[in-house]
Formats: sequence, C-alpha cells, structure tokens
Amino acid sequence: TLFPYTTLFRSAMSANTPPPSAASPMYRLHPYWYIACRSSELRAEPVARTILGIPLVLFRDETGSAKALVDRCPHRNVPLSFGKVSDGKLVCGYHGWAFDGEGACRDVPGFTGEPNHRTRCASSHAIVEQQGYIWVFMSAGVTPESKPFEFPHMDTKGYTVVRRDLEAECSLHAMAENALDVPHTAFLHGGLFRSESVRNPIQAVIQRFRDHVEAEYIGEPRPTGIAARLLSPSGGVVTHFDRFFLPSIIQVEYRIGDENHIVLNGACTPVSETHTRMFAVVTANTRVPAWLLKPILLPIGLHIFGQDQVVLRLQTQTIQTFGEEDFASTEIDLLGRHIQRLLRLAEAGQLPDSDEVVATRDITMMV
Repeated sequence: TLFPYTTLFRSAMSANTPPPSAASPMYRLHPYWYIACRSSELRAEPVARTILGIPLVLFRDETGSAKALVDRCPHRNVPLSFGKVSDGKLVCGYHGWAFDGEGACRDVPGFTGEPNHRTRCASSHAIVEQQGYIWVFMSAGVTPESKPFEFPHMDTKGYTVVRRDLEAECSLHAMAENALDVPHTAFLHGGLFRSESVRNPIQAVIQRFRDHVEAEYIGEPRPTGIAARLLSPSGGVVTHFDRFFLPSIIQVEYRIGDENHIVLNGACTPVSETHTRMFAVVTANTRVPAWLLKPILLPIGLHIFGQDQVVLRLQTQTIQTFGEEDFASTEIDLLGRHIQRLLRLAEAGQLPDSDEVVATRDITMMV
C-alpha cells in the first residue's frame, strides 16, 4: 500500500535490462571498530559473523574474554565456526586443530611435533567488550590505538536505555543517509513524526570535521506527528542535531522544550555491499515516565524502521538493475554527500590531520 507502483515498476524493468551487479560500493574501512554482536550472544559456542565481507568467528577463552579469528581453518579451509570451544580453545570440527585467542595453533591431534608454526596460525582481530557489545577492529593482527565509540548517557541517572538490533538490504552509506534524512519523514512516515501538510521554515547549519559531519536545525517547532506529541505534550522548540561519525555511527539528538532529551544512536555494521546491520541504542530522559512511553513509542519506532526497510530494499534493487548509483540532489539533501565524502577519504587514507572544521554550510529549508 505504501508503493502501489512497485509491481508495475518491477514488471517494466524486468525486460531488456542488464543482469544485476553490485549496488552501492562497500567502503573498506578496515582500521576501525565495528560491533559484531551483543555480549549476551557470545556464550559457550562459537558465533559466526561477517563484517566488510570478511567471515569472522567469535568465542570466549578460558578467562571468559571475547576473542575473534578469521573464520577459516588454515589446515583445510573449513570454517572454524563449524567447530567447538574446549578449554578456552577453538577446535576445528574437521581435524580437531585447536587455536587460542590470538590464533596460535595449540594442538594438532595425532601430530607429535610442535603445532604452533606460523603457517598453521589463524588470523586474529583485536576485540573490545564494552556497554554490552563486542567490537572488532577490522585490521587483522593490528593493535589499535583508538577505542570504540561510546554510547552517551547509558549510565546517566534519569536516562532510560532501549536497545534493538536491526538490519536492512542496503549499503552502509544508504542506511546512514536514510537515518539522517529529514525530508523523507513527512512522506514515507507521514503523520508519525512530521506531516506533509504542515511546513515550517528552519535554518540548517552543516559542519564537516576531520572524522564526522553534523547538521544543526535551528528554529524547528515540535513536529506534529503522534510520536512527537507523546514526547512533548506542551510543545516547545526543538533542539535537533544529526551526526555521522566514521566509520559507521549515526546519531540523532533531540531536546524538545525543557522536558525531554533523547539521543538515538546507531552503530552500523556493513556485512556486505547490500546488507547492513544496525545496533540501535536510544537513551532518553523524558517528562512522561519512560515505562509509560515505551509500550507506545517502541512499536511506532519499529514501524518507522519497517517502512525504511522497504524503501531501502527497493533502492538497492533498482541500483542493482541499472548497475550503478546515479543520484540527483538538492541543497536539502544535507548529509548524504558529506557522509560519502568522509567514507571515500577514509578509504583512501586522505583524511585531514586537523580536527577543526573542514567545511560549513548554512541553508534554509521547509520541514
């Protein structure tokens, strides 16, 4: 019902079109941290995950510390996730080779020599467990100097924390742009947060820094949708920031009147060119008690993301059909091009050295 043209569009496109090819490029930003899974998911058995197209296997060693190896046994190339964890070692399910958390081979059943030869080692990745998530540094064998992103207010008194793990058939860039795109909310999500029929002029100030970009919306009244009315019954002016941090963090921050402070964070993990997971963390301090709001707002939020999943899947399918991206933009497409530029510069190793503002733009738009 959202897209009555979908069936006609697909049938018209199916004839005389080139075979599907890759959609949006997957920027291969390896020297960065990405969430692999929640801490609670990693228990006694190994867990398989794919990040940036690279299969990984996660497990806990004898001390309970999380470890990550490339999911490929160096012996006969069977996935190590096919095996088991025994005495803190990851044991291949094919021949029983056992590996420690750094990838060193510690046992070859039936072999009387020294098992730990460099040719028998599995590639390992640095790992950090924080705030209930397991982060993997995607440059193998590297000791990182940086730390993973920290979600704000998770331990701040008065703030409620809501977590959800989501995914969509799209590139990292597409997911990030969609999450931080204001204009589509009045159409795709009309009535839930903003409305197509009610428009107000606001000022948007965009600033790009070395490793992130931020849009501040000035003069925005409380949106007219049901979600905003529930959050701030008495109205008020909105303080609104949208942010993207390399390599894959999206953040939306709202202060509505003097009553509410809400920060929506999404740590996006690119599985492949057309598959992205988002580990969403919402921290909120609201006038209306959170226990009362959560049963109402959570289904609305999941419904909104479900609508986004539909349009992101359609976007990916269309790009695959034509074999390339071909975007036309206006000034109110605020952050998509900045996000893409940051991704390209980071992939090429050309980020500026300074943390000062790289570029600033100020526009007026109707929302």
